[in-house]
Amino acid sequence: MKSGLKLAISGKGGVGKTTIASSLCHILARQGKQVFAIDADPDANLGMALGFPPQALQQVVTIAHDRQLIRERTGAEPGSAGQWFSLNPSVEDIPERYVVSQDGIRLLQMGAVSAGGSGCACPENTLLKTLLNHLIVDEQDAVVVDMEAGLEHLGRGTAQSVDALLIVVEQGQRSLTTARTIVKLAEDLGIPRVYGIANKLVDTTLDVLQGQLGSELELVGAIPYTPAAVTCDFQGRRVVDACPALVSEVEQVLHRVQSRL
Repeated sequence: MKSGLKLAISGKGGVGKTTIASSLCHILARQGKQVFAIDADPDANLGMALGFPPQALQQVVTIAHDRQLIRERTGAEPGSAGQWFSLNPSVEDIPERYVVSQDGIRLLQMGAVSAGGSGCACPENTLLKTLLNHLIVDEQDAVVVDMEAGLEHLGRGTAQSVDALLIVVEQGQRSLTTARTIVKLAEDLGIPRVYGIANKLVDTTLDVLQGQLGSELELVGAIPYTPAAVTCDFQGRRVVDACPALVSEVEQVLHRVQSRL
């Protein structure tokens, strides 16, 4: 059985990557695919963007914060330095214990270790990296991972199993600088395909932004600034319901990415 599409979404905070990640999940689900949505951002908002009820999200345990699980699987106390711990913890049974489901989408909140020194080989990051590797390499459903700007959860073998990394950018130098950094990280990890999505554009075009990026990152779509996306977030409504034009643009991006696989 061939496994489903595996996409990772990254970008500077505030560029709209969670909006795009949630739209991709809904588009794939509407196509009849079973979707595994993984929130790997310390600021876990993917569940809200997907429209999961607040009461359901309140019951979801973020794996990075589950000290008992980390201790049980790695043999070490989370947050403590200088310990021996398992570099290959058992994770196969974890997903179903931490997943909530709705409308053909399963949500897992992985979280991240957001404190200083989070890039270290600590028990928390070892467990998260092993779990993400299991989900990307072995999961048969389509997988959409909402990443933070860093790619710490992606080991080399995991990264090479991602069908594409999508970097969301907006028309600002800080966003473009972050995108260039992510491109370099992706190259170091050996991610086979890296594309950009221009988001929240105002009075500019994809060609102008592509000119700023040069050949460093190919943009496969441009999404105009959509005030309704901000409004529906405030109102607790799903973008997929409130912003059909935005979702249609994301669907075109998905088609372009799939055509390149």
